[in-house]
Amino acid sequence: MHQPTTMTSNRGNFSFSRLMELLNGRWHKRASYAFLVIVAAHWAEHLSQAFQVYSLNWKLSEANGVLGMFFPWLISSEWLHYSYAIVMLVGLIVLRPAFQGRSRIWWNIALGLQVWHHFEHFLLLLQALLGTTFFGSPTRTSILQLFYARMELHLFYNIVVFLPMMVAMFYHVLPPIGEKTTPTCSCAWHQKPAV
Repeated sequence: MHQPTTMTSNRGNFSFSRLMELLNGRWHKRASYAFLVIVAAHWAEHLSQAFQVYSLNWKLSEANGVLGMFFPWLISSEWLHYSYAIVMLVGLIVLRPAFQGRSRIWWNIALGLQVWHHFEHFLLLLQALLGTTFFGSPTRTSILQLFYARMELHLFYNIVVFLPMMVAMFYHVLPPIGEKTTPTCSCAWHQKPAV
């Protein structure tokens, strides 16, 4: 018989299923807001890079966003970009069970778009690890980068994942009156908190 994965702590065994229950129950509001901060901070980095290129007329090689100004190696680290894509994907998967009704539909849209975004970053990381390029390109490239510039494409990816995620959060905290759901968390403003 399969035993649940457990983590040992000072309080005894703590199962993965218990962690998921907490993240989609009592801790969901805090976990969702923490995740939102991570997503917004990353999006702000992409926006600042676009601002540096289009408003300040910096060369793309100089436009490293805010963090990249202090840590220039970050902008070229495929590991960093891929790690963010994984964090985003895991966050969307882990927090998904608490989203119900209309909010679940929008959360699923964000998740589907992030699966593709993650795949594109996986291709870029794979090229960096193999020391080669794909698709006959002189530089590391993803599939849609064959048609669109990397900076604009990844800014677009972050926007199209962020927007349905925000719609999902809106419907999660303000579910339509009469929508039949069984809340597992206390995020909704006009429903009784989950016990």
